[in-house]
Amino acid sequence: MKCVLENTIVLADKVELAHSFFKRLKGLMFRRGMEAGSMMSLAPCPQIHTCFMKFSLDVLFLSEDGTILHVIENMRPWRLSPIVRHAVQTLEMPAGTLKGRAKVGHRIDFQ
Repeated sequence: MKCVLENTIVLADKVELAHSFFKRLKGLMFRRGMEAGSMMSLAPCPQIHTCFMKFSLDVLFLSEDGTILHVIENMRPWRLSPIVRHAVQTLEMPAGTLKGRAKVGHRIDFQ
């Protein structure tokens, strides 16, 4: 499965799903990093933390229709995101993936 921004930019070729309580609970904790081109999708998920993580993330919070509601670039370990109202899905990817290209209101599609 691919994750595509605005039908033009491939953000990830590999999307790992964390859509159960236990997978969301563990998330990316205790991993050494993420491969370029990979992403974790957490749903439902209006807020994240980076406790027990060893690397920074770029993060997108999405509405039910895939519209970006909030963007965090380079979220460092041991941080807590804001609660994003109406967010039903959160995408976590290696820091530097977004490079300022994702904006609130843009659309994300999975192919």
